[in-house]
This record gives sequence, structure tokens and C-alpha cells, in this order.
Amino acid sequence: MTSSKTKYLKPFKNLFLIIFIVFAVWMLFFDANSWLIHHELNTDVEDLENEKEYYKKEIETDKKAIQTLSTDDGLEKLAREKYYMKKEKEEIYIIEYEDSIAKQKKDD
Repeated sequence: MTSSKTKYLKPFKNLFLIIFIVFAVWMLFFDANSWLIHHELNTDVEDLENEKEYYKKEIETDKKAIQTLSTDDGLEKLAREKYYMKKEKEEIYIIEYEDSIAKQKKDD
């Protein structure tokens, strides 16, 4: 019985092994440059890179919108559709469908 206990405890009597285990645990979990902190920072970097790609796509769509608004036709189209502007001596009829009227009554 005593020989089996000493057989399992024999590696832990080695001072270098104990120091290595303590060092590994310290570096993995407790140090300022630990694995946990590196993992968290890597996920933050990935999130920021995804956000960067999103904003690049948004910039491209905004550039296209600016190009369409820089022409007279594009500007006139925006003014007519969004702001219901009209030329002089011109009449505009706004057609509302039943679906849109029902939604407005529910919202009110």
C-alpha cells in the first residue's frame, strides 16, 4: 500500500517539476500577459475588424448616394419622392394604399 502512494508522489518530489507547474499556472492565469487576457484582446481585435469592414461598406453606399445626388436628376428625384416638392403649376397626387392606411391607424 505504501509503495503505490510513493509511486504516484515520486514525480512531485522533483523540485524542477513543481517550479515548472507553478510557473505554467502563473503564466496562463495570473500574469498581466496571461492567456486569458490575450484571448480577450484577440476577440476584441476581431470585433473591431468586423466593424471596420461594416463601415467601409457603409462608406461605399454613401459615396454612391452622393454621386446620385450630385446630378440634377438625382437631386430632383429625391426632392420629389422624399419631400413631396413640385414645380410651379404642377399638381401632385399622393396615393395611399389600404395597407399603409391601416398601419397608420394602428400606430395612432
